[in-house]
Amino acid sequence: MSRRRRSFRRSRRGISPVISTIIIVAVAIAISIAVAFWLGGITSIFTRFEKLEITSAYATASGSDTWKIVLTVKNTGTTATTITDIFINNIPISDYNGQISADGDNGDNHVKFNDESQDTQGIDQINYPLDTGEDVTITFYLKSDTAHTFTHGQSVTITIHTAGGQDYPQTVVLP
Repeated sequence: MSRRRRSFRRSRRGISPVISTIIIVAVAIAISIAVAFWLGGITSIFTRFEKLEITSAYATASGSDTWKIVLTVKNTGTTATTITDIFINNIPISDYNGQISADGDNGDNHVKFNDESQDTQGIDQINYPLDTGEDVTITFYLKSDTAHTFTHGQSVTITIHTAGGQDYPQTVVLP
């Protein structure tokens, strides 16, 4: 009986060290690939960003004390955004009461987005959504008065403010 036990022990063989190393490496590679795909999915959620580009900005004279301002804005970021305000020389456009109009005739406090009026209540509540890759043309007339005077040759900084808290400034010179 003792002979049988000895021969049984001798005939039993385990997995060789090379094969066990290959199995462990294959399992480690499979797990690392799965973790990489999982982390890639999570990071794409948190790495979205907002970026607007002002592709065109100019002013034209529309009378002795009135200028037409035209801005073309494109969303080149990876997420949709919303334009919430426009600043002229760091002052909200809503503070230019009676100086801003959509048609140039009167100060109706309107701004046009793609040739349509923003809203019927004026410019106190700008809320214009802009999808990824979309562009918009913003047009308004700026009139000089006693509260805020503008002159020919003056540089005016127009800043687009978004819901994400970003500001995108552009300077135009009044002709």
